Amino acid sequence: MMTGAIKRQRPRALRVILALVAGVMFAGFFALGTWQIFRLQWKLALIERVEQRVHASPVAAPSRAQWPQLNAEADDYRRVQLSGVLLDGSTTQVLASLDRGIGYWVVTPLCTADGIVMINRGFIEAGVGGWKPQPAPPAASADACAGAQGPTVSFSGLLRLSEMAGRLRANEPSRNYWYTRDVQALAAARGLPAVAPYFVDADAPSALAAGPVGGVQPKGGLTVISFVNNHLVYAITWYALALMVVAAVVWVIRDARKQKS
Repeated sequence: MMTGAIKRQRPRALRVILALVAGVMFAGFFALGTWQIFRLQWKLALIERVEQRVHASPVAAPSRAQWPQLNAEADDYRRVQLSGVLLDGSTTQVLASLDRGIGYWVVTPLCTADGIVMINRGFIEAGVGGWKPQPAPPAASADACAGAQGPTVSFSGLLRLSEMAGRLRANEPSRNYWYTRDVQALAAARGLPAVAPYFVDADAPSALAAGPVGGVQPKGGLTVISFVNNHLVYAITWYALALMVVAAVVWVIRDARKQKS
């Protein structure tokens, strides 16, 4: 008698445990799917805002007082304009891979009335016109802008927040190998004082007006605007897993009923 009662209690306890586990799994998968739906709406809204910024009329580049408040969601890809004197002697080439081939972004500091802003003057394809990456220039003085000489150049283009150092290919300032447009690292390597936490991708007319680099004209206006948006796929995956849990529970219940009958 006792043995039979114990046997009945064990399956009942096991069913309760399995039901709790299934409930937790279903709730977790459903919550993750719902979270991805919210992320999808956020990403679509972000893409729409960026599209509006890219095609908007240019505004003045953020002033030094605004630098600390800049963030990617509110400011990245904003169309801006600014002017100043280029520090050609502190130009850096950053490796780039575009649809048109392998080459370099040409990044030059621009001395403005409100500080130094890095300007991406455009893309130069490797080997075009015999152009080669230039050696690292000597470090500039802390008051480089005070002695800057040259014509005042105006730029318009897209504001881009400083890129983070790559995980797979880290910048190597000592060898003058650059893979990301990390403005603070570039400024430190060139001996420049504090610079804006962003750079500006010059549009095609601005890049052309600024002139060639090493005898070759950089091609501006080639900003790659791309957003990874897999949230719908993730949401479907999580919801599918939640349905699989429900299906498994239904199958277990039906199987248990068949065994009793």
